[in-house]
Amino acid sequence: MSITISQPAFWELFAETEEISNQCADELETICKYPQELGQGHLRYIHLREGLDLTIADYQLNDYLILKSPERKHSLEFTFYLSGGHKNQSSSAFAGQYAICGSGIAPKESYEWLANQRTLAINLHIEPEFFCSCLDLGSGQKSAQLAHLVGIPEQKFYVRSGNTTSVITVVLQQILQFPYQGITKRIYLESKALELITLLVAEELALGQSKINTYYLKPDDIDRIHRAKDILLQNIDNPPSLIELARMVGLNDCTLKRGFRQVFNTTAFGYLHQQRLEKAGQLLAVGEMSIGEVARAIGFADRSYFAAAFRRKYGVNPSLYLKSHQEQIKNSA
Repeated sequence: MSITISQPAFWELFAETEEISNQCADELETICKYPQELGQGHLRYIHLREGLDLTIADYQLNDYLILKSPERKHSLEFTFYLSGGHKNQSSSAFAGQYAICGSGIAPKESYEWLANQRTLAINLHIEPEFFCSCLDLGSGQKSAQLAHLVGIPEQKFYVRSGNTTSVITVVLQQILQFPYQGITKRIYLESKALELITLLVAEELALGQSKINTYYLKPDDIDRIHRAKDILLQNIDNPPSLIELARMVGLNDCTLKRGFRQVFNTTAFGYLHQQRLEKAGQLLAVGEMSIGEVARAIGFADRSYFAAAFRRKYGVNPSLYLKSHQEQIKNSA
């Protein structure tokens, strides 16, 4: 069985329980019993400072719950699930995961929660002004990298889910087991809330850098990069320059450089260098060419440089490599 309820009606049910439970909390905290129509448990609201609130939710639903939310303005929210979880059209988060919602406009959507399992979650409600002042996001690169978290009020908000790290889990447990009351309680919980913000912001910055480092390649670009690789192999002893190679495959040199590294995890001429040494090993193993002939055949003009490069790859000098394979050929004859 499932229950479908609108968001306004959902919060009206909580408003009816607030006065009964409020007398049990201190001046920083409001405790609301979960409405009996929906389940058992409670929500603990803790006001840390202007623009920053902490909620600890601990409840179990009677039935599968579908919450219908209208389009609405949204502040930043970071939600961490220790058990239970939710899903909607744009995201989901369950035990051992977190959900990030930036500020902006939240679309009309349906949230779904499972019944007959405990939900234990910690939520941070953060006003954009507090977030910006806390991280000093007035200007600069950091501001640009985190701009998606503090969206333009009229734009759709940013949503992302992720896995909770062991470091985050420790902080969540410290929040659940806080040992203080009064002003020390506020200071302690605020420091932990800021620590969680710091950890998630660090992940956002890392994700942003990863996206910057990942160069988007069209399928046609990838085909051209493979063609460039083939040209290098066909001209292993006398390869074209990078600019010539780019022109031969119809790419600019910047796209070729970045794309080659993305496709083959090395530079174009790093790839060529390794292929030359692979070819050298094959030629020396046949035993029909001298070391100087092999070096020239693969494009090494300096024999000493070839010997050093060969030694780094194979762990032995080319002369010993050649001798050992010549002995193997003689013994097998």
